[in-house]
Order: sequence, then C-alpha cells, then structure tokens
Amino acid sequence: MTLRMFAISAALGATLLLTTGCATYRTISAVKYGDSSPRIYSGTSLNLYAISNNHSALSRLGVEPPACPILDLPASFALDTFILPITVSSVITERLRL
Repeated sequence: MTLRMFAISAALGATLLLTTGCATYRTISAVKYGDSSPRIYSGTSLNLYAISNNHSALSRLGVEPPACPILDLPASFALDTFILPITVSSVITERLRL
C-alpha cells in the first residue's frame, strides 16, 4: 500500500512541477553575456522573490516567475545546486572579462 501511495505522490508532484514551469530554466536561459543578472541560485531567488511579493527584485531578474513558486522552489533549488559549478564559473569568467 505504501509503494502505491509513493507512486501516486511522485506522479502528482511531477505533474505539478511540469505544469508550473521551471524558474531556474527561465532565469538561466534569459541571461545574455555581459548582463548583470544574477545566475547563481537565480531560479531559487526568483521563486523566493515571487513568494515574498518583492516586485523590484522580480523586475531586476526580467522573467516571469512560475505560476506556483512554492511548488517550484524545491526543484529549482535542486537544479540550481546541480548546475552551481557551471554558474559560478560563468560569473567568474564574466567578471574577469575572460
């Protein structure tokens, strides 16, 4: 019985995440070289700004947050952590103008 509940919960969670959008993908794909938009944990930041209704910070990121940022937050945090070496090296390279 618990395996069935786990499968249903996982399927429901995946469906919700896929329909709300991914903040990390949105913020990373919107950044252009030379742009001062933050890339390190940018998806997590976007979700947190949307949850706290920080409109000035949201406008600075330049992308729309997901429809349900509270649901997207764990997945964005995991993806931001996974791609952290890439985003850190990108920011360092840009700041050093390499």
